[in-house]
Amino acid sequence: MDWGLKNRLSQIIKPQNNRALMLAVDHGYFLGPTEKLENPKKVIAPLLKYCDSLMLTRGVQRTSVPTFTNVPMVLRVSGGSSIIGEDLSREEITVSIKDAIRLNASALAMSIFVGSKYEHQTIVNLGKLVNEAEEYGIPVLAVTAVGKELGKDARYLSLACRIAAEQGAHIVKTYYCDNFDKVVQSCPVPIIVAGGKKIPELDALQLTYNSIKGGAVGVDMGRNIWQSENPVAMIRAVRSIVHGNATVDQAFKLYQTLCNEKPQQTKPQHKPNSPTQTKPQQTIPQTKPQHKPNSPTQTKPQHKPNSPTQTKPQHAKPQHKPVVHKK
Repeated sequence: MDWGLKNRLSQIIKPQNNRALMLAVDHGYFLGPTEKLENPKKVIAPLLKYCDSLMLTRGVQRTSVPTFTNVPMVLRVSGGSSIIGEDLSREEITVSIKDAIRLNASALAMSIFVGSKYEHQTIVNLGKLVNEAEEYGIPVLAVTAVGKELGKDARYLSLACRIAAEQGAHIVKTYYCDNFDKVVQSCPVPIIVAGGKKIPELDALQLTYNSIKGGAVGVDMGRNIWQSENPVAMIRAVRSIVHGNATVDQAFKLYQTLCNEKPQQTKPQHKPNSPTQTKPQQTIPQTKPQHKPNSPTQTKPQHKPNSPTQTKPQHAKPQHKPVVHKK
């Protein structure tokens, strides 16, 4: 494995503890404007600093992610079907390796659909992607998609994960299931667990905890974070499990605490801002009248008393002259 590839992998899976927290916002590539992800830019902004990497499409990256971020981008490069289409498994590679390099992608992601109508097509595409990405030292993340009808048991997921690894995937994203340890044992590369559909916050934290304890290096969550009532609190709670070894109870208490603190944090931010904006507006007119009275008071007494004092002696002089003539 070349240095560049190792370096990119270390950006996604932190070498300090071999853990990873990935934030998924790539749902629009087949779901369109997903609920609470209608505006990706607003969703990503407050969450970006709490994730280790961001999984997304090139369209969202170019339009919704600040260019100055240091968060690694896991770029989805497959697509071609939609939720209303005939078959979700009919995907192709839609992003060139050159465009991925232009986007400074830290990894490339694509789905394989083992057991589906287009199984052969997606598995071959994975092999081709690995061949091309290896030339540039870019790791590949394979997503073991299950489509609409495929199951999520340990036997199927073990098969799908092993095939992905055999094709050269450097990371595999799959689902948590009963006997998850068997899935991990069957896969020679790191596994990241998908968050899946929105579930209650406590259940999502339990899923995170079980995944880590079961041998996964981390989770790739989307809807269970940004569809939460408090996305920032939720991603911080998930992070406390992934990187802080928190229990489910500890993480949920953190979530509740952060939810309660949220209004207290926002109110003082608005209060000091509004008065600081009005105070300078009040001081400005106060300084102006200070100049106005000063300038006239300085000029008026100088001109008015001086001019009469200068004229009075002029009038006094002619008054003394006639008196002298009379004498």
